[in-house]
Amino acid sequence: MGLISLLFKEPIAFFILVIPLIYSVIIHEVAHGWVAYFFGDDTAKHSGRLSLNPVRHFDPMGMLMLFIVGFGWAKPVPVNYYNLKNFRIGLIFVSLAGCLANIIIAAVAIFLLQFQYVTSNTIIVSILVVLAKVNIILGAFNLIPIPPLDGSKILMGFLPKEAQWRLARLEPYGFFILIILLFTGLLDPVIIFVQNMILLLISAVVPKI
Repeated sequence: MGLISLLFKEPIAFFILVIPLIYSVIIHEVAHGWVAYFFGDDTAKHSGRLSLNPVRHFDPMGMLMLFIVGFGWAKPVPVNYYNLKNFRIGLIFVSLAGCLANIIIAAVAIFLLQFQYVTSNTIIVSILVVLAKVNIILGAFNLIPIPPLDGSKILMGFLPKEAQWRLARLEPYGFFILIILLFTGLLDPVIIFVQNMILLLISAVVPKI
């Protein structure tokens, strides 16, 4: 879901969206760092990456992709998983943290759309709808269990050591695997399925007004 079309349809909404969308990917990374810190790894803290300062997280290609295709990334927060107090539990929670952050942002946007004084403003509606959609996409995409995506590390937390090692060996080729799967459309059913699961989760926890 590219956002360039929104620039021509509703330019005001597009430029207002720039900041919350950039912070959607930044908060995703900071969430990883904070949960890692909670589990005993202070690598992100010492690297100055627990900050919300966008300069510390800026990745030009990731930001460009965010606005062209609807999902992108910030510079990954460094985490030393071997510093975690409980490796398996820590690995799962640290890896899950970024996706949960995006799901929470989407849930807040959907919750706000239930108020009449919000829905009476078309620009605000456009901003919240896009913000919710992009964050659901970010959460769903990152849950795919292909290295280096978060889903692969969540899966590693449940696998025996030998299987962890084999999955980790795919990481140097993961980006190319993802590109091929995306351009052939083979990932589309997976992403749609995970998006629907996220929407079901949000609808279950967001209070109805």
